[in-house]
Amino acid sequence: MALLDDLKFKFNNLDAFGKIIAINAIVFIIDLLLTSLFKLGNVMGYFKLPSDLSEFIVQPWSIITYGFLHSGFLHIIFNMLLLYYLSRLAINLFRQKMVLNIYFLGIICGGLAYLLVANLWPTDFFGTRGILIGASAGVSALLLFVAAYMPNSEIRLFNMFTVKWKHIAMVFIGYDLFKMLMGFNQGGYVSHFGGYLLGYVYAVQLQKGTDIGKGFERLADSFANLFKPKSKLKTVHKKPRSQSRSSASQTKSDSKTLDKQKQIDAILDKISKSGYDSLTAKEKEFLFKAGKD
Repeated sequence: MALLDDLKFKFNNLDAFGKIIAINAIVFIIDLLLTSLFKLGNVMGYFKLPSDLSEFIVQPWSIITYGFLHSGFLHIIFNMLLLYYLSRLAINLFRQKMVLNIYFLGIICGGLAYLLVANLWPTDFFGTRGILIGASAGVSALLLFVAAYMPNSEIRLFNMFTVKWKHIAMVFIGYDLFKMLMGFNQGGYVSHFGGYLLGYVYAVQLQKGTDIGKGFERLADSFANLFKPKSKLKTVHKKPRSQSRSSASQTKSDSKTLDKQKQIDAILDKISKSGYDSLTAKEKEFLFKAGKD
């Protein structure tokens, strides 16, 4: 019991993407046990995305749940490592909920691309009764978002050399295109391109001042609120002592928020032009604190 309580405490203290990575690991172990030990692999089939529309209609939740299943140890390790690095970078610069929007919308768009090609392609593109699993579409969305929004931001590989994310994205896209055209795991690579498209469009629209994930965010919040325990406390409303004082306070708060956003935009513009390493220590600290708000 003490071990379980300790694990529960550690899980609750993870951020959103830490929990997503932990859930992926737990689901992978459960899938492994059900398939290898108990010979009940068909149970997880209800959470995999089928290529057949008639099957998908009776398990529509699979458009998201397939992103929590993986086919092997290397599959999950690679996806989770890349998700970890991309989510850390993005959360330091953007709202956590917005980064979650990109990830889950990438999974959904990847699944839709898979279904579209599987049912409209004139030949048997994926083989008989294909299924889709893996978080790759969501990871691909984050990769293209970072590469398109901050093309010159860099990552240091093996403590030896730095590489720009835009170049990493080019390598991934080229590799996926080659493997897909060669006929390797075509369904999986089609879903990657669905994620790439979402990440690119999200970045371009955000640069224009439009967050295309707001609607999805409201829907996700409404769904999450269904499972939150309702408070028994009553809300007591008091009349403001001074309306003018309240208005002045609100104006001051709005002004601070606007100034802060201008600072963030200026730093992001600097990253886009010169890379993350061009920031001063003070600017990096400011972004780190802003990412936690």
